[in-house]
Parts: sequence; C-alpha cells; structure tokens
Amino acid sequence: MAEEAKWYVVHTYSGYENKVKANLEKTIENNNLHHMFFDIRVPMEEVIEVKDNDTKKSSMRKLLPSYVFIRMIMTDFSWYIVRNTRGVTGFVGPGSKPVPLSDAEIERLQLEEKTYNINYQVGDNVRITCESFEDSVGIVEEIDLEKKKVRVSVFMFGRETPMVLDLGQVEPLD
Repeated sequence: MAEEAKWYVVHTYSGYENKVKANLEKTIENNNLHHMFFDIRVPMEEVIEVKDNDTKKSSMRKLLPSYVFIRMIMTDFSWYIVRNTRGVTGFVGPGSKPVPLSDAEIERLQLEEKTYNINYQVGDNVRITCESFEDSVGIVEEIDLEKKKVRVSVFMFGRETPMVLDLGQVEPLD
C-alpha cells in the first residue's frame, strides 16, 4: 500500500501550517486512516541570528510558509478528509485534481531520505557519474556521511582539482 502513496502539496492559511498538520494527524488517528496517510511535513530550517552583543540565537523558520506536504494515497475519501481540514484552502495543482510531486521535486525538497550504498573509501579511485564530468576519474579524499558529500581529487586543466560531489555521483572503479 505504501508504494502507491505519493507526495501532495496543500495550501493553508498563513500561520496555520502546524495547526493543519496537528488536525490531520488527529483525524487520521481517530478514524484509523494510517493505511491512507503516511507522512505529513511542514518543512523547517534553522536560522541563526547574531544580536548586537555578538550572541547567537537559533530559531526554526518555515521553509515554505502556507504549505504542508502530505504523503498519501489519493482517493475521493482522502481528498475529502484533507480538503475539509480546518485551515486548508486546497491542494496545489491545476483545477480541482491534485497533482503529485515529481521525483525531482521530492529530491530537491528533501522530503525522502536517500540512502547510498557506499562501496568506496578514502584513497580509492572512483568514476564520476554526474553529467558535467561523467567518466572522469579521481581519488577520494574525504567522505562526509552527515552532509552526504564526497571530496574527490581529479586531474584536469593540467593539475589536481578537488571537487565536492553528492555520494551518489561517484562509483568505484572496477
């Protein structure tokens, strides 16, 4: 069932994002609708403000105000549940039919955690698979699992050039 679920974007009244999320979660729980709704998110980012006396204050800010992201199986009933939640103005999409997010949009918004099978380590020769430098060969200098980045040293332009790439943009040489 979860494979059928897709991400949809819901527009809300300004400032109602967390209320919409809480109300939907309560409705899902009360009506035992876990088989139709799998995830509800209000994307947030951490913002660090520097005050006059050089003190830093960290706070969370909504990345996309007035929008809530829902991973659900779209049926007339699930559409009705979301559409009639207090604070929701409607689904994002042309006309009355909601359109799910594309894989590229999901990746750009980082709604789903991507897993990588890393079968290389520091010092290994790797092939770059991203379009601009496809089939270039380099040596792994650093792997940052937290940021999902790898630094590779590639010989180009007559010298060693370091490149920072996503973990999935390199593969080990056979």
